[in-house]
Amino acid sequence: MPTPTTLSLSGVRIIEFASFVAGPSAGKALAQMGAEVIRVDPMGGNADVKRWPLSDRTGESLYWNSLNRGKRSVMLDVRSDEGRDLLLGLATAPGADAGIVIDNAVGRPWFSYEALAARREDVIAVRVQGRADGGPAVDYTVNGAAGVADMTGPAYTDAPTNHVLPGWDFLCGQQVVTAVLAALRRRDKTGQGANVEIALADTATAAVADLGWFTEAAERGNRARHGNHLYGSFGVDFATADGDRVMIVALTPRQWASIGIATGTTEVFAALAASLGADFTTDEGRYAHRDVIEAVLTPWFAQHSTVDVHTALSDAGVLWGPYRSASVVAADFEAGAGIDPVLVGVDQPGIGDVISSSSPMRFDGEYSGSVPAVALGSDTAVVLGDVLGLDTAELDRLRAAGVIV
Repeated sequence: MPTPTTLSLSGVRIIEFASFVAGPSAGKALAQMGAEVIRVDPMGGNADVKRWPLSDRTGESLYWNSLNRGKRSVMLDVRSDEGRDLLLGLATAPGADAGIVIDNAVGRPWFSYEALAARREDVIAVRVQGRADGGPAVDYTVNGAAGVADMTGPAYTDAPTNHVLPGWDFLCGQQVVTAVLAALRRRDKTGQGANVEIALADTATAAVADLGWFTEAAERGNRARHGNHLYGSFGVDFATADGDRVMIVALTPRQWASIGIATGTTEVFAALAASLGADFTTDEGRYAHRDVIEAVLTPWFAQHSTVDVHTALSDAGVLWGPYRSASVVAADFEAGAGIDPVLVGVDQPGIGDVISSSSPMRFDGEYSGSVPAVALGSDTAVVLGDVLGLDTAELDRLRAAGVIV
């Protein structure tokens, strides 16, 4: 694991006053690059402190403890004037690499950019919103509004199909990371702060637009559903003789040829293409005849064991991947299979052994490793002393007043 002083953002301090996925995932990513990320929560924790999944062993939130690893934790009574003043003080504390805030505190005028800038003119404030107009939104609502749920699912139903992974939240979180780094770069060069707002809905809509899907719909109408088939080329899942499934994809002529080599169907497909007047070396040809290609390949997979299928596909250079349940991924990790090197075990206080992850970014060939999340509010006194210079007497007074614990 790289030492903290060798990481790219060593010395940078970021105040995170955010909940759920987008903001906290950004904070975690920045912490994994070496930033000192101080998460501030209201008394008792924010709305996500007990979010599922929960540990069967202790009832603690696996979600919260995963997204908040590597951060310091401060808990304040932000309903009180003194608690708000302390948070504003942390957010605008002096220092060339301080005065950086990530939040989703929509509707809190006391924590507005104007309130922050009044204390530190060059403050960098990056705010996650639901919608650009200030309205609420979450991943599961913006996914439907962006048209993705209408494209997803099997062909036998026109009911919208939601996804499980909050992918827009994570993409929004990475937009936050980019905004922080860009704003910090600009401040280093010009001395100018930044007021950045990133709406989750905009993140999803922009991504779909960037894929050309809205223009396609304007030209052709809504895209037809076809289950697990890859859109615009050939790719679909097959069941092995053991009942396992694999996904194969052909995006290039070479990848298409590899499928024929692995399954012994090169000559079959050559004859089929000739009879259909099709060119299977093109995306268009494979996509137009995806159903018949699937029908030709299905028996080969059904007649071979999972091990033999994996071996044949790999030896031939096919672009493929297995289907694994989350429990299989966990079992592979615990068995030390080495399939997922980004995963790492962590002893999480209050829970026990958990499966964590390094940052996907490998600097100089090294993974970041992972550390446990600290208990909610456990760094409050130390942070207030280090950053704001509060002495023991003042900390005791704040405890007695219920502003901190």
